[in-house]
Amino acid sequence: MVSTWRHDRSQWTIWHWMVELFGLNVVSLDKEVPVFSKKQKIPAVREWSLHMWILLHAAVPLILHHAYTTYTGQKLGLIGAFALYSTAFKMNGVHEVNIMRRLGQVYGFLDGDKHARDEIPDTGVGKVMRELISTSTFRMIMSIYLTYQPNEAPETLRWRWLPLEIGLYSITVDFWFYWYHRMMHSTGSLWKFHRRHHLTKHPNPLLSAYADHEQEFMDITGIPLMAYVTLKVLGVPMGFYEWWVCYQYIAFSEIIGHSGLRIHGGAPSTVNWILEIFDAELVIEDHDLHHRYGWRKSHNYGKQTRLWDRIFGTCHDRIESVKENVDYTNRVTMPLL
Repeated sequence: MVSTWRHDRSQWTIWHWMVELFGLNVVSLDKEVPVFSKKQKIPAVREWSLHMWILLHAAVPLILHHAYTTYTGQKLGLIGAFALYSTAFKMNGVHEVNIMRRLGQVYGFLDGDKHARDEIPDTGVGKVMRELISTSTFRMIMSIYLTYQPNEAPETLRWRWLPLEIGLYSITVDFWFYWYHRMMHSTGSLWKFHRRHHLTKHPNPLLSAYADHEQEFMDITGIPLMAYVTLKVLGVPMGFYEWWVCYQYIAFSEIIGHSGLRIHGGAPSTVNWILEIFDAELVIEDHDLHHRYGWRKSHNYGKQTRLWDRIFGTCHDRIESVKENVDYTNRVTMPLL
């Protein structure tokens, strides 16, 4: 994981410049990152602020879509819908990564007293950027092809179903991801596709896309598709607009889950209040600990919850996010801008 490219621009390609111009680096070179011991209290996140961030950013293309159909009297076709929602997907991700960097400069990172966050390796900048673009592109192609109806405007979104769909979708995505992920850690023929992703022991948000194409195909389309089909079989409506909002929850959790931020919080869900009763909600440290282990030695396979890890006995004890070490007084609010 050698990363020296930020200090030598002479070899930069368009991919390096994209990282720089969109502000996607994990830290700023001209600012010190605070370092905390593991015994120092870790601030808790206000989960309502995570929900507000996701819902407001998810609402932007819905509002633009509504304005277009209202003031032009025309339907938004398949190509227009793809352009709008895939662009919004990308911009929301860029904005979140920028916020993760700003928060890291204030609150530091997990295990920061032993190791700094890994940067994108010199040989992986183009690969990471291409995979990140692919995520928002192919997920939207799939969902538009399966569910988008030009005759159905954003106001047809089934608001009464949405809270249930958000919660069930994250649990269902995690069920399929849990078993696929666990199999990659226990089967040699699959581990070879996952090994690259585990070269980082202290990941940053962009390294969530540092993986082989086979793994990325499952992450980008296979797992979301299986979750969608599962909910449809169970009788959950899951129209295009509801799926769009669910996507934003999943993407938010994927980014913050690889951020390594030293804050107690992570994957927001409308069912977290239930999961917390069983100590099955997911915080940033859970997936961060997963990355510190590799072949046949890992745990915490879920990426949206710890529900399936709890049920199947693969949870690992937290180190810095243990309850007695969490500061519930000085909380962190997710900035909207």
